[in-house]
Amino acid sequence: MPALLMDYLPIAVFISVALVIGLALMIAPFLVAVRNPDPEKVSAYECGFNAFDDARMKFDVRFYLVAILFIIFDLEVAFLFPWAVAFKETGAFGFWSMMIFLGVLTVGFIYEWRKGALEWD
Repeated sequence: MPALLMDYLPIAVFISVALVIGLALMIAPFLVAVRNPDPEKVSAYECGFNAFDDARMKFDVRFYLVAILFIIFDLEVAFLFPWAVAFKETGAFGFWSMMIFLGVLTVGFIYEWRKGALEWD
């Protein structure tokens, strides 16, 4: 096999694996789907409430607080991973920039903790 084609072999393997996984995920629901659906079993379940209740019912604010905490720490990981990979190239400026970022997130976390957002009573 020519050297040029050997250079593209990993890409071909990657594409073929992606196609196999994609096709498997598209075919799997037809194989494992419910044949005799029970209304209770196939009903939507979301946050402990019925899916088709009144849209103006009271909703506990703690769900929103948990969502905000998830977004904060998800963003933290999204920024920390590339920073850690390129840590040597960022230098002192990159280090202190990330420390300021983590400091702001820590202050926000302490604020939420003090306000009782992490208590689920």
